[in-house]
Amino acid sequence: MQGIKAVIFDMDGVIIDSEPLWRRAMIAGFNDIGIDFTEADCRKTTGMRFKEVIDHWFAHHKIEEHSPAELDAKVISHLIDLINTEGKPMTGTLEALEFLKEKKYQIGLATSSSHKLVETVLNKLQIRSYFSAITSAEFLQFGKPHPEVFLNCAETLKIAPKHCLVIEDSINGIVAAKAAQMKVVAIPDAEHADNPLFVLADHNFNNLLEFIKLL
Repeated sequence: MQGIKAVIFDMDGVIIDSEPLWRRAMIAGFNDIGIDFTEADCRKTTGMRFKEVIDHWFAHHKIEEHSPAELDAKVISHLIDLINTEGKPMTGTLEALEFLKEKKYQIGLATSSSHKLVETVLNKLQIRSYFSAITSAEFLQFGKPHPEVFLNCAETLKIAPKHCLVIEDSINGIVAAKAAQMKVVAIPDAEHADNPLFVLADHNFNNLLEFIKLL
């Protein structure tokens, strides 16, 4: 952590255990429009912005009788309901946020998810007060692995990228953070932990409690 002044969190799969909820919401949303969709399909687009996910599957299935906006609304509605009823923080999330606050690090959030989902998560977990900057790639030209969302977060924090540490769970997020010239801690889920590309991160941990122990 030498030289690090800010820690920037990804949201899904890092702060909140939302990946299983995302998969359930996507399956329900696609089923709503008559498309058979599986968990395996969900995993093929992990780390992409949801707009990109929709565009990918609309092209793959040659969907013409429904609009991307219609599917987006259905999936997000399902997901918000799931977060509000079942959402819970990832192991060590609350402890890490409190630890970093006590140690006077600036804390940011940089996510591919929409502002609406960010608001849902922050309200559900009651953690808004920890973040000095909250940025989303929702309306950016490019999502992760492009570094813009992380650079925007650092700019809002008024801290140079080289003094920022990112916490991510996806390869796309790690590549984006590295492209932004930031340090990266990876906390991959058990299903993807054996992906050799996680060596791109500066450190790999099983959860945020292990990260705190390092500090």
